[in-house]
Amino acid sequence: MVRTGDRPNAQALRRIVSPQVPSASAMARAVSVLRNGGLVAFPTDTLYALGADASNPLAVRRVFAAKGRSLRSPIPLLVADLTMAIQLIGELPEAAVRLAERYWPGPLTLVLRAPRGICALLTAGTGRIGLRVPDSAVALTLIGQFGSPVTGTSANRSGGKEPLDAQEVRRQLGDQVDLILDGGPVAGGSPSTVVDVSVSPPVIVRQGPVRQEEILSLLRL
Repeated sequence: MVRTGDRPNAQALRRIVSPQVPSASAMARAVSVLRNGGLVAFPTDTLYALGADASNPLAVRRVFAAKGRSLRSPIPLLVADLTMAIQLIGELPEAAVRLAERYWPGPLTLVLRAPRGICALLTAGTGRIGLRVPDSAVALTLIGQFGSPVTGTSANRSGGKEPLDAQEVRRQLGDQVDLILDGGPVAGGSPSTVVDVSVSPPVIVRQGPVRQEEILSLLRL
């Protein structure tokens, strides 16, 4: 959990967060909050995400509580690049590498076999975990500076309005989130395409911006 001294009050939050382009000090503060088990909302290429240290079960549990999310629903992770994905998972299937090299960063989530020791809450007992590299400078800077995966679920109450700006995050989550990196409004739009590469041949779980025919062509299925 975040220590009392690490939880900013509303006035401090306004000082820390910089509209449109978060400052270096705001990014450093966000990394500190994550390392202390806190929750950070930040913009991605589609919506605002609710980030927590994926290796910290208490922080992950806070994500579920803040959202009012069922523990039976898995939570995807955001990584900075393919290298970070390999560090987490180990050796990746060839299909995963092909897709990642072509579509990361971007609107493609790859479902992989979860590594041993990963927080069980993230997988909801499925034994699989979704990974994505968001096409967002703020998100990539945050994850890169933090140095390991963060949760990538939307920064809203489950079933609530899509969080397309910092104000919507504040409205829905209030003081449940410890820090909001305000990068201005984001585009919204279709959720990422989801491909399960833990099986062979891979299975398209959810249609999205990356078309099925593109995936099939790349994998020659």
